[in-house]
Amino acid sequence: MAAVKKIRRVLIANRGEIAIRVIRTLRELGIESVAVYSDVDRKAAHVLLADMAIAIGPAPASESYLVIDKIIAACKESGADAVHPGYGFLSENDEFAERLEAEGIILIGPPAAAMRLMGSKTEARKAVIAAGLPVVPGESGPDGNGFPDVASACEAALKVGYPVLIKAAAGGGGKGMRLVASAEAMPAAFDAARREALNAFGDDTVYVEKAIIGPRHVEIQVFADTHGNVVHLGERDCSIQRRHQKVIEESPCPAVSDDLRQRMGKFAIEAARTCNYVGAGTVEFLLTSTGEFYFLEMNTRLQVEHPVTEMVYGVDLVAWQVAVASGEPLPMTQEQINARHRGSAMECRIYAEDSVRFLPSPGVISTLRVPAGPYVRDDSCAYEGVEISMYYDPLISKLITWGDDRKQAMARMRRALSEYRVVGIETNIAFHQRMLAHPGFIAGEFDTGLIEREDGLRTVTPASGSELDAGVAIAALRDFVGGPRNLDSQSNGNGGASAWRAPLATWRGR
Repeated sequence: MAAVKKIRRVLIANRGEIAIRVIRTLRELGIESVAVYSDVDRKAAHVLLADMAIAIGPAPASESYLVIDKIIAACKESGADAVHPGYGFLSENDEFAERLEAEGIILIGPPAAAMRLMGSKTEARKAVIAAGLPVVPGESGPDGNGFPDVASACEAALKVGYPVLIKAAAGGGGKGMRLVASAEAMPAAFDAARREALNAFGDDTVYVEKAIIGPRHVEIQVFADTHGNVVHLGERDCSIQRRHQKVIEESPCPAVSDDLRQRMGKFAIEAARTCNYVGAGTVEFLLTSTGEFYFLEMNTRLQVEHPVTEMVYGVDLVAWQVAVASGEPLPMTQEQINARHRGSAMECRIYAEDSVRFLPSPGVISTLRVPAGPYVRDDSCAYEGVEISMYYDPLISKLITWGDDRKQAMARMRRALSEYRVVGIETNIAFHQRMLAHPGFIAGEFDTGLIEREDGLRTVTPASGSELDAGVAIAALRDFVGGPRNLDSQSNGNGGASAWRAPLATWRGR
């Protein structure tokens, strides 16, 4: 059992909306925040909002946000006693976790050993199979270490039965993944998956898994502390995807009953226990139309779509992360959590994106009006004059709505989307509006292949800045980030200007 240690200053090893999301909770908790930024993020909103800010290098993430030495140096310079990694970048890097521990810096995340076990899909499969959890049928190669050549992969695919998925062991986000319908297509798909896996993760290990046709992608939010407590906070349906990337998420899942939620939650808790997990994690499942579910993977971090869980359960998951990292027990029991489950929440990811080709649409936002009103939440770091660049993910915001039931949450989302005004770049707002008008989505009857099957969804005319009304501009950036503090200099917590000033610059979308 870990002793409770007061966290006083947290460095956020990330950028964009998740950095702002973390900073806001830290401020409510009375904890100082430290931002890091690349050259192109010099005037980013998260830099302006934080109590301190430190430059860490050029725009490419490989030269800034992904450089462990630079993040640790920033911790030492700022005096941060903890790091919140957000998601992406170094959030699931076990080497980073070990380096922080060696430096005596608290990671607001799971232990390195848990990251390592669950970070490898092949190792995770072995662990959950040993624990008796249901997994998608598949083969992981000799000693569970992937396939060294296409011949062995073909042999495994025949045993599993086509269609199969070739998947990267270190993968995520659809990278290093190929659907293969026949033995003839296997060699080319195998080579392509390995190349993509190597480029994306520096590891070309792949395995073969039975392709479950027409499933839902349903994930369970789990949380564990250092006192042996592990709980779940229900499920999120992440089935609306394109190219294996989530587009719309919601909680609860329209296809999950109370009984099924508790059964899936029980398995998710067991998955967390298999790796001695601590902190926030997500156990992902494939759910069939007959109610069968299979373990897919575990993400050892906070998910992009965590706000829908927060809305349905009325909790702050980032505050829970900080408490657990400090050594405190979880604030609620499973029974208390179950009793808080209320209503329905939905999230649409608003991207600077060509909605026909689903490609990034960089440019400058000249006018921005953000939705508001009852039970509408917009997690964003965009503002007027911001340039969405090619360097990072082109996310503008995550738009979340809550309602007493799914119908009301959808109605609020439609209303919120109709209020959203972005001029100067193309966005996927029109795509979301088309999706929320689709009969299958309205009825809650869909699976992960919906977008690919529906030409009308994939070819919707993008909403460009020239096609939208100018609307009403958002408040000045000074008001957006909470007043005049740290617009000119960053506080060092001692009443004076710090050695690291945060010059103004545009935000580059993550």
